[in-house]
Amino acid sequence: MGGASIWHWIVVGLIVVLLFGRGKISDMMGDVAKGIKAFKKGMNEDETPATPVPPSEPVRTIDHQTIANNPAPATSDRKVG
Repeated sequence: MGGASIWHWIVVGLIVVLLFGRGKISDMMGDVAKGIKAFKKGMNEDETPATPVPPSEPVRTIDHQTIANNPAPATSDRKVG
């Protein structure tokens, strides 16, 4: 029940090489390296401060819209309640 010796790791390595082949393992490691590089690049891009872009036209609220585009709600003389 002790720790794994060097012979255990050699046997595991040989089984992995037999199952996947040397070419497949090197392709997988290349893909892992590309993923790590892309992750680091993404993290570096996040650290640069973003400059705010001014809006192309002023933001309009309900108060600034014309009555033709936003007709007033109909009112009634009925009492509610």
